[in-house]
Amino acid sequence: MFKRLREDIQTIKERDPAARNAFEIFFMYSGLHAIWWYRASHWCYRHKRFSLARFLSQSGRFWTGIEIHPGATIGKGLFIDHGMGVVIGETTEIGDNVTIYQGVTLGGTGKDVGKRHPTIGNNVLIGSGAKVLGPFTVGDNSKIAANAVVLSEIPPNSTCVGVPARVVKIGNKRVCPEDLDQVHIPDPVSMELCKLCARLDKLEKKLKEETTHEEEA
Repeated sequence: MFKRLREDIQTIKERDPAARNAFEIFFMYSGLHAIWWYRASHWCYRHKRFSLARFLSQSGRFWTGIEIHPGATIGKGLFIDHGMGVVIGETTEIGDNVTIYQGVTLGGTGKDVGKRHPTIGNNVLIGSGAKVLGPFTVGDNSKIAANAVVLSEIPPNSTCVGVPARVVKIGNKRVCPEDLDQVHIPDPVSMELCKLCARLDKLEKKLKEETTHEEEA
């Protein structure tokens, strides 16, 4: 128990530059408190004490603003930063060293029973306000940009943006786990504008050459 507690605090110290010390993290980080509430409710859920599990999870939601269903499966090193409005559904599976920002929903898309929530791989970052909806996998080392709506599987080492979200390749280079952040995410609109400008320059150059030939003739 105490080993896991130290690991939780160390995770926050490593990933949040605003975290000053263990005392502050222990008492002030709602994301950390939500994980503790989840562990207690998940233990009850696994031992088929479902009503108590839901009571604990809803108590955690009341105190932290973060709702984690007791049936969810969560690995080590989860960091929920800021956290308000985060919702994690019953059949969600989360790998190790995942970072989730405020307003994220890991949910389903209907009233299906069974597996209906996403599986999040290791070393994934999910930006603020993003929605990941459905029973598919988000591959390891991936980034989901702020406010993206993900409705289909994301391959490993990918960055996805937009509504609905689409994968944006960055020179076919692997996205390294240590580089995961919310800043270095490509802007698809800017990329398309750059392509249009390049085409326009090419057409203007071609038109100028043809005009010169006509004048010489």
